[in-house]
Amino acid sequence: MDTDRPWGHRPPILDMTPEGEFRDPAPRHTWLDRALARVGGLALLLSAAAGGLLLAALAVLFLGLLLPVAVVAGLVAFVSLWWRARRLRGQMGAGRGLHVMVIRR
Repeated sequence: MDTDRPWGHRPPILDMTPEGEFRDPAPRHTWLDRALARVGGLALLLSAAAGGLLLAALAVLFLGLLLPVAVVAGLVAFVSLWWRARRLRGQMGAGRGLHVMVIRR
């Protein structure tokens, strides 16, 4: 069974009590651990900010793609209404025009 392990390599020994606690206290954090924790926190903050900027850029891109579609749809609606009003004006006679009546009760 020991033949498949490299020579001199032993698994770590976990010295625990029957209650499941470690016998030795946890090792103190070194200056490198603290520095790496700060660098990792800063990297996490920067990645969150980059993700927010990416979402904002996608929103601007989506609006940029949607704006011409909305302008063309509005132009088609305007031309359609203008054409109907022009045809209606032609049917009613040149001098009469279109009259709107509001009935209040």
